[in-house]
Amino acid sequence: MPHLTEHHLLPRSQGRRQGMRVADLPTTLLCRPCHSFLHRTFSNAELARDYQDIGVLRAHPDVQRFVRWLRTQPASKSVRVR
Repeated sequence: MPHLTEHHLLPRSQGRRQGMRVADLPTTLLCRPCHSFLHRTFSNAELARDYQDIGVLRAHPDVQRFVRWLRTQPASKSVRVR
């Protein structure tokens, strides 16, 4: 079972700028490679503006390609995201 991390759908930095409390920001659980991939692919401003919904993130072609590739990797393999 992979270790899951909490991803803020509205990044903390962007939410605080909008006057929201961090505890009130929407989150989802992601595996570490997917979480790293999102933050290497999109800026916090892009995540806040265009990708506050997990369905929209999943529909992005780069994310779909990464997830397809990640599913081919053995669960025991440590995946490094560049």
